[in-house]
Amino acid sequence: MEGEIEKKAAAMAEEAGKKVAADGDVSLKELSKKLNDFAKERDWEQYHSPRNLLLAMIAEVGELSELFMWKGEVRKGLADWDEAEKEHLGEELSDVLLYLIRLSDICGVDLGDAATRKIVKNAVKYPAPSKEGA
Repeated sequence: MEGEIEKKAAAMAEEAGKKVAADGDVSLKELSKKLNDFAKERDWEQYHSPRNLLLAMIAEVGELSELFMWKGEVRKGLADWDEAEKEHLGEELSDVLLYLIRLSDICGVDLGDAATRKIVKNAVKYPAPSKEGA
């Protein structure tokens, strides 16, 4: 089944006229367009209220949390995880990201712009320690 999913994903990317980058570099706007098209093609827009999308995202965060439950502290890079666990993690992280992007679109928030402004605001609020003598 995994091979079938990969074939469908490649076909969808080709159909869209875009080659999927090997490094996975894709913009929030591209993902937003794909999500919007996906919802329209299935007539799901009627269900995509801010509340419904938020609740769906929270459910996905719960599924993401389950992957870490009972593992204790997990080392950076997930050296102790097998490939199937890492793939599952990628799927759950993607679910959360996709719902977040869809929610921001439905709410009229430019997520990339909002995140950039938030990083600047946090830099002012939490300045880096000065490097004396540098």
